[in-house]
Amino acid sequence: MFKNKSEDGKHNICRPELIRLRKARGISQRELADGLQDYNVDIGKNAVQQLEAGERFVTDIELVALAASFRFTTDSLLGYTIPPEYTHPYYPAAGLATPPSRRL
Repeated sequence: MFKNKSEDGKHNICRPELIRLRKARGISQRELADGLQDYNVDIGKNAVQQLEAGERFVTDIELVALAASFRFTTDSLLGYTIPPEYTHPYYPAAGLATPPSRRL
């Protein structure tokens, strides 16, 4: 039977990177939610909290907005390591390493 959960039993796989990036930027969950308004994504602090706790699925629209707000690729936000030859200069990894758990 198909299960809609990641290996750790959570509802999304971007949560570790989301938490790491938000804390590395020194912003609160509310500030992140407010910043997503610039990308026409209307979610509140509680939704960000649920995403980080793995209690809520992330939509494709939210994933793209989160990646854009952190100047990250969606692949990197999902925990994939992009080989250097495939990186694009407009989407730098912002100087933060991605976890080596997965590789494209």
